[in-house]
Amino acid sequence: MAADPKQQRKIGGRSRHLTDGNDMYVPAQYQAEDPSWTWELIDSHPLATLITATDGVPLASHVPTIRRPAPESDDDAVPTDTHSILVGHMNRVNPQWTAIGTGCPALLVYTGPDRYVSPTVYGVTPAAPTWNFTAVHANGWLSPLPPGEPTLAVIRSTVEALEGRHGAGWDMTSSLDYFDRLLPGVGAFELRVDRVDAMFKLSQDQAPDVRDRVAADTAATGCGHHRELVRLMARAAGRDEP
Repeated sequence: MAADPKQQRKIGGRSRHLTDGNDMYVPAQYQAEDPSWTWELIDSHPLATLITATDGVPLASHVPTIRRPAPESDDDAVPTDTHSILVGHMNRVNPQWTAIGTGCPALLVYTGPDRYVSPTVYGVTPAAPTWNFTAVHANGWLSPLPPGEPTLAVIRSTVEALEGRHGAGWDMTSSLDYFDRLLPGVGAFELRVDRVDAMFKLSQDQAPDVRDRVAADTAATGCGHHRELVRLMARAAGRDEP
């Protein structure tokens, strides 16, 4: 469904939905030069926070999402902020589903690996604590998909994608009848992406030796979530990933 023209404006020569107030502030040093970083984070952390507002009242739900290229795009191409569609689903009894109506501006927030950084790690004074984190905001026009087969297609595609990346390769074939029974209670949606903002705060503001100490301390926790953060820190520093 096309965006309501009343909900758009022109910025920099292209159409933008009125979600600009949700755009994330990202200092230049924390921006990812390679757009693949953004989409890798979305793929690896697909549970998004869906945020909409009705009559000035914000609503939020945590929803699994996957991305699919726009019909005219190359499936193997890295998406751009105006060249991708994100799809997901939620329970139809969720008040946010009713509030979506026939479509509305929306924001999907994805959160990647993060960790608190204590000044004790720096080995320098003065210092201040901080939080290293990674996040992506995807703004766009949210549209509900028709019930029945279009909704079932989103559910099946979501299962296939998430089982392939995060599961154990479960075969849904024997459960398709169960899916059919659940289908009346499920609402599927698509977000046509208008803008993506990504922030990778990975101690880039610190001297190389301090950044190395932060990475080593983070890796020492043994947490897989933290190991992913260390990998991104190495990537941001232009070094081989551990």
